[in-house]
Amino acid sequence: MTVPRISDAAECWPVLSSILRYRGSVFSLRTDVVAMPDGEAAGRDVVEHPGAVAVVAIGDGDRVLMIRQYRHPVGRYLWELPAGLRDVEGELPLAAARRELVEETGYRASAWLTLVDFFATPGMSSERIRIFLARGLTEVPISERHFAPRHEEARMRVAWVPLEEALHGIFAGQLHNPTAVVGILSAYAARSDGFASLRSAEAPEG
Repeated sequence: MTVPRISDAAECWPVLSSILRYRGSVFSLRTDVVAMPDGEAAGRDVVEHPGAVAVVAIGDGDRVLMIRQYRHPVGRYLWELPAGLRDVEGELPLAAARRELVEETGYRASAWLTLVDFFATPGMSSERIRIFLARGLTEVPISERHFAPRHEEARMRVAWVPLEEALHGIFAGQLHNPTAVVGILSAYAARSDGFASLRSAEAPEG
């Protein structure tokens, strides 16, 4: 039996028409009529999203730097990874990740690798997320931080969480943020070979 090569193929089915339903500050909503391979046409609602980056920052003792932030749509404080939108024109993913790590946690890293790429909700949204692995962490002096948190970010809590404890939180149903779940599971698996199988931080997005 031939084992297929596991890779997502880029293939866009023809769009017969498209209507913009809503344009917001972060995302937009459109309705496409898509030509199916069998000749039929079907409407599909699409959330247009600029994409995001996130960081699994691992420090001494295999502790992960995590944040706890309020999320209004679900009415909860969630434990999350440092993360942010790719909404700065021309900014590369790694630069965005470096910026978000400093802004949200006050730390910088000297060693970066690409941990994983994924689509957050591909059945309805174009949001693509790249999660980086960051090590060699040092705290940034307050005088060098140029970000004033507002709204939910003003009440964020930053904590060091042992990787095994974060993993247990996933399986215990206590950690719900999807990016954190993907990042923690990926980091735990990649640690088995000392992260040797990971791509470079500048690896192209497939």
